[in-house]
Amino acid sequence: QMWEEAIALGKELAEQYENEMFDYEQLSELLRKQAQFYENIVKVIRPKPDYFAVGYYGQGFPTFIRNKVFIYRGKEYERREDFEARLLTQFPNAEKMKTTSPPGDDIKTSSGQYIQCFTVKPKLDLPSKFHRPVSEQIVSFYRVNEVQRFEYSRPVRKGEKNPDNEFANMWIERTIYVTAYKLPGILRWFEVKSVFMVEISPLENAIETMQLTNDKINNMVQQHLNDPNLPINPLSMLLNGIVDPAVMGGFANYEKAFFTEKYMHEHPEDHDKIEKLKDLIAWQIPFLAEGIRLHGEKVTEALRPFHERMEACFRQLKDKVEKQYGVRAVLSSLEERRGSRPRSMVRSFTMPSSSRPLSVASVSSLSSDSTPSRPGSDGFVLEPLLPKKMHSRSQDKLDKDDLDKDKKEKKKEKRNSKHQEIFDKEFKSTDISLQQAEAVILSETISPLRPQRPKSQVLSAMSGERRFSVSPAVPSSQLSPPPVTPRTKLAFSIHTNLELNGMSSSESPDVPPPLPLKGSTADYGNLMESQDLISPTTSPPSHQRVSP
Repeated sequence: QMWEEAIALGKELAEQYENEMFDYEQLSELLRKQAQFYENIVKVIRPKPDYFAVGYYGQGFPTFIRNKVFIYRGKEYERREDFEARLLTQFPNAEKMKTTSPPGDDIKTSSGQYIQCFTVKPKLDLPSKFHRPVSEQIVSFYRVNEVQRFEYSRPVRKGEKNPDNEFANMWIERTIYVTAYKLPGILRWFEVKSVFMVEISPLENAIETMQLTNDKINNMVQQHLNDPNLPINPLSMLLNGIVDPAVMGGFANYEKAFFTEKYMHEHPEDHDKIEKLKDLIAWQIPFLAEGIRLHGEKVTEALRPFHERMEACFRQLKDKVEKQYGVRAVLSSLEERRGSRPRSMVRSFTMPSSSRPLSVASVSSLSSDSTPSRPGSDGFVLEPLLPKKMHSRSQDKLDKDDLDKDKKEKKKEKRNSKHQEIFDKEFKSTDISLQQAEAVILSETISPLRPQRPKSQVLSAMSGERRFSVSPAVPSSQLSPPPVTPRTKLAFSIHTNLELNGMSSSESPDVPPPLPLKGSTADYGNLMESQDLISPTTSPPSHQRVSP
């Protein structure tokens, strides 16, 4: 499930497939896999393994692990007890140490085997490419992967013990372990190369705790915004543990310990840190408000009384914090983190007086003060579009259909014009004299979706005899073209007063003129029922050859 590493390797392969091997089939398959990996990163919840520090002390161990400390990466959902049991099976004679402090020389030089094991926390080392806030689902991978620094914190008390407030003298002794290589690597464990220790004051510890609490609320709210199907119970426990005075220790203990005149007088150098702690307390209110709003949307009727009590406690807490530490607005980054995809909306506008659609306005995000970026009644500019610039999907589909219709009609017209030329050639070969050819009539005919042949070319089949019917000439004063509808093509046929398709109106031969050459087997196939209708220009079989 280390899809980030798979994507990095895939990019190297893609460079080879695209620019070296030109294997586009493999490239397309690889890009599909990468797309699935990116989707998995955002949608799939991966388990976070624990890391354990293991020290092997005593002369009874092999030299390559003797008196050395290693950091192990545990398996998925593996607890420390299970890991220790698995470790001790390899060294059945070893004794488990019960303290986490470094052992003395007496243990290191003894002939026995002593194993020290405790859980360490990996320290996030975020890559430099994440220069702006990103989704927690993306960052969560780097919290437990590609890590080289690990820390273990141990509480230490200094000074007199305060029974009323234990946070006042609670110091943290933090040990930092740096491994030889980043984990995970080719192995699931690496040797610790350097160790150093730092001390955290009680006030610094309070600041860290408040920062972690705010981040935890923010991350859980973001998870519920990205996936509404998450269970509500973890969110309920987190919010209730902060806002309910019955279970809340929280920053009330910090107020007693650090926000007093006595502490300020004894530690004047901590003034900036106290102001930072107050600021973190004030910022917690907007995060809690967002979490309680989400909780109210998802809560069931059985938990409605619980939610109402939590809302009442939050109102009291909010009034107190805003009165003492000021009001903080909702972070804009919280709104940006609600979804990784841009929230753009597309609107299509149509004026009442016209049926032509206007421009399609795409609005991404408005500025923080909610002022529209363009003039207009509600922030949009409506401009009429040319037909070729329509961005509506349905309009594009209509234009495409019209283009296909035009292509089909052009093909039909080309075939009809070819047949017309063959007709004219055959009719002129019969030496029919033309008497008058002055007046020319233009007749408009609208071709439907599948244009039919003009009536002058219709072959009517009679019983026993096939005649070629010619439509009579019509005076120009009586011609009335049918109404024209949009998106249809006009076909023009030329008629003369005394001649139509090469035949004089005074002559009506008893024998129908010969048929034209067949362009394909499908042309006039319904007329070839007898061999008498075969054109003189086509050669009949030798045993049925007749004179024209």
